Amino acid sequence: MARLVVVSNRVPLPGQGQRAGGLAIVLQDVMDSVGLWFGWSGNTTPEGGNTVQTVTHRNTEYATIDLSEDEYQKFYIGYANSSLWPLLHFRQGLLEFRREDLEGYRAVNQLYSKSLQPLLQPDDLIWVHDYHLIPMGGQLRRLGVRNRVGFYLHIPFVPHSVFSALPQGDRLLQDMCEYDVVGFQTEEHRADFLDTVRQTLGHDITGDGVIHVPGRPVQTIVAPVGIDGLAFGRQAERAARSKNNKRLMDSLNHRHLMIGVDRLDYSKGLPNRFEAFNRLLTRFPEHSQHVSYLQVAVPSREEVTEYAQLRPILNRMAGDINGRHGTFDWVPLRYMSQGVSRSTLAGFHRVSRVGLVTPLRDGMNLVAHEYVAAQNPEDPGVLVLSRFAGAASYLQDALIVNPNDPDEIAEAMHTAFTMPLQERRLRHARLFESVLRLTARSYCNTFLNALSNKPGG
Repeated sequence: MARLVVVSNRVPLPGQGQRAGGLAIVLQDVMDSVGLWFGWSGNTTPEGGNTVQTVTHRNTEYATIDLSEDEYQKFYIGYANSSLWPLLHFRQGLLEFRREDLEGYRAVNQLYSKSLQPLLQPDDLIWVHDYHLIPMGGQLRRLGVRNRVGFYLHIPFVPHSVFSALPQGDRLLQDMCEYDVVGFQTEEHRADFLDTVRQTLGHDITGDGVIHVPGRPVQTIVAPVGIDGLAFGRQAERAARSKNNKRLMDSLNHRHLMIGVDRLDYSKGLPNRFEAFNRLLTRFPEHSQHVSYLQVAVPSREEVTEYAQLRPILNRMAGDINGRHGTFDWVPLRYMSQGVSRSTLAGFHRVSRVGLVTPLRDGMNLVAHEYVAAQNPEDPGVLVLSRFAGAASYLQDALIVNPNDPDEIAEAMHTAFTMPLQERRLRHARLFESVLRLTARSYCNTFLNALSNKPGG
């Protein structure tokens, strides 16, 4: 049986007390099949990635390299998160491009490729993840690697008219066409990619999404990421009886809870969400002193200017909302910019009447899945979901909103708080069916089946 090699920007090393990242959660169902997980250690050193460090845990070997501070700044802070991330989230105005960052991005991808190549076995299946590592497929090919290599983009892709704003974007498309399989969260993301390839590179594309690069085909697939909904539901049920949940419920004093859980990221639409809550309390005063909104916003990429600028904006908005609407015994908006464990959040989701997932753009957003899975089916809460999250393609029984309109979000909040129990149960039952169908295992199986099977095989 072929060994599975996973390549990602960061490697979640076992036994170090790190919170599991999203990819680690998604892949946990197939970890027994992962023979090697390769990527960055998370450390910067003066000499950079001259040495591969390995540790074995159960059946998986974890191999990591360090980066120098200069490599980290150009590759991660520069090109990956100041050029690609804003572009692929439809934020051209935030795109910052420097040629030296692009060169650093390609150099680090070359470092990854050269460090990985000696570790590979002839029949390995290689699965490269996300926008940080787009060039790796072609670089591995040029090093003589003949294995099947697949790539999965966890974030959105954009239409040709948006993608064309990226300098040297044609090279990046050529890089993506070096893989055997390229996967996306939604059909929309795949269609935008195929149209961009057609218009930019001129390759022929068949109706089943196969790109005919000279000499070989490139298969594109839609493989939506999911979670183990039953397991998360059981975790939420246990956590609802925890000390943290009791403290939370006691503090609410019988008020309804509304929750949002996000990274502190401009793509998540948090200023609009805060303003929507302000308008809920202004336009629908019957909710005053009867609801509390808890927003968890975990700091992220604070070295990037736009991220650092977001925190004081949200601090000011939270203060303004609480100053305008709060009373001596009621703080309307509880804003936390610190991490909370997934198990604790599972319990918080379960007791929340409304879950807010309103990004301006998102690849999938598994918080939406987690909120649905956590609910008590006898008395479920209501999910308010951005139409621009990948999850909206699959969770149509949520209250779907345009996240650019705070009034529309406020109206959905009001609808959610006043929705009759029978409708809440019906919507939740349909949403939960979708969550159970879109599992982490089904995601992995869909992608790996495509990667394992050569065209015509």
